[in-house]
Amino acid sequence: MKLNRQYFSDCRSNFNRPRNILGLSKMSRTLPATYVKGFHDEAKVRRMEYRNLGKTGLQVSKVSFGGGALCANYGFDLEEGIQTVHEALKSGINYIDTAPWYGQGRSEEVLGLALKDVPRESYYIATKVARYELDYDNMFDFSAKKTRESVEKSLKLLGLDYVDVIQIHDIEFAKDLDIVINETLPTLEQLVKEGKARFIGVSAYPVSVLKEFLTRTVGRLDTVLTYARYTLTDETLLEYLDFLKSQNLGIICAAAHALGLLTNAGPQPWHPASDEQKAIARKASEVCKERGVELGKLAMYYTMSGLPEVSTFLTGMQTRQLLRINLDANEVGLSDKEQEVLRYLKENVLTKPFDWEGNELEVYWAALKKK
Repeated sequence: MKLNRQYFSDCRSNFNRPRNILGLSKMSRTLPATYVKGFHDEAKVRRMEYRNLGKTGLQVSKVSFGGGALCANYGFDLEEGIQTVHEALKSGINYIDTAPWYGQGRSEEVLGLALKDVPRESYYIATKVARYELDYDNMFDFSAKKTRESVEKSLKLLGLDYVDVIQIHDIEFAKDLDIVINETLPTLEQLVKEGKARFIGVSAYPVSVLKEFLTRTVGRLDTVLTYARYTLTDETLLEYLDFLKSQNLGIICAAAHALGLLTNAGPQPWHPASDEQKAIARKASEVCKERGVELGKLAMYYTMSGLPEVSTFLTGMQTRQLLRINLDANEVGLSDKEQEVLRYLKENVLTKPFDWEGNELEVYWAALKKK
């Protein structure tokens, strides 16, 4: 993996920056278009930074809400999840992401419950198509028919007439990109014309696949979601930033915690990282626990601190405690102690970058061949 070493050096220097360097004490910031008087906590909204989502005209919060955690994949309490959504929105987060894949509709259902009494103008919401069921035979479907059915079902679960962004989920699992280009994308473009979505996006784990797809569909996409590719253990995104910027896309940088890998609690059993990689992350979490520090906060801070090109940093949050940790990483930054632990981890534990690209694909195609 070729990495920008000067950029690493610049990021390391950020560890020594004082608290509040991320700038959320700036109370003079202009209120966003999503601000609703009487609903929002104005002081908190003014502390949030808002960035342009590419060419969409939307200004989205620097920290955004990942709905992937609102299901059994991570374990959550319904009432706590709903309260977390409400507190996130009132605190200035105005971009929500979900998908049919998250809990096989459960995340969208929970968000539908949480948002039913929330002013629609106070948030932007994105969902996805193409990835659906747990069984391998029905996990992916990029067909035009399924794409339309999926959007209709998502709108029903969310209780909405439209979503702001509709994304094609994990395109690396398509048998080839032709079906995505010839069936999925044209169907989404038609749904935009019908007013059921405003903008179109795409996601994948291999950034190289995103580049190939975007090169073949120039001007037809509005956003790109890349996850776990700029973290404490993987900075592959740096290699593709110039290209993504050249496409005038809203860049969504998701999963600073690497799908729970970079937290004190550690990853879920389904996490696709190798046992060796999980052992390294576990050592990092043990160091943090011993020193009374949350690895997740360090990971969130690290990811957010060095990418001004990114529109928003998306992270899953199913409790108010996690929400506050992530907001604190953005609003306050790190204490001297936390900075010290972060330096220690980079110099002694998380010394070599790693990723799990290809692991899920290998399992998926092997499972289908057994049928």
